Order: sequence, then C-alpha cells, then structure tokens
Amino acid sequence: MRLKIIAVCGFGVGSSMLLKMKVDEMLKKNGVNVNVGTADFGSSVSEPCHVIFTSKELEPKISAKVKVPVIPISNFMDLKEIEEKGLEVVKNLLN
Repeated sequence: MRLKIIAVCGFGVGSSMLLKMKVDEMLKKNGVNVNVGTADFGSSVSEPCHVIFTSKELEPKISAKVKVPVIPISNFMDLKEIEEKGLEVVKNLLN
C-alpha cells in the first residue's frame, strides 16, 4: 500500500500547491517517499487518502467529514511547523 497525502485549500489551486511543495520538502528532508497531491475543500472530503494537511480555518470542517488525520497548518511557508505537526503522523502510518 502506498500512502497518499493531500494538501487542501478552499479552491485547490494556489495555497494548496504551496502547502504541497512544503510537505514534499519536509518528507524529502526526512527520507520519506510518499505521494502528495492537492485538492479543494469539496473534493478533499471524498478523495481517498491517508492524511490531509490544510489550514487551521478549514481543519474543523474537513475533520467533521473524514476519518483520516487532518493536520492544521497556520503558516504554509513554515517548514518547521509542518514537520513538527505532520512528520510523526506520517511515519506512524507507514509503520
């Protein structure tokens, strides 16, 4: 099974791409090879995946509709925040 992560923003274009790039960077830095995609809010709740990274504003709405971990990120440019909140979750799913 290959782990799938999605980065989510309201429309699935601008900020989700930025978040995807930072999640990819965090995973590569830590030697984790995982597929990361992007989605808008509406698609995210129906798209099969194992982890969702999103904004703190969208997190409660997404969490109410999915059964996978939803990781809220305040600053999409902050690699340290993404790593602190998401790396352990991703590694636990790989084990």
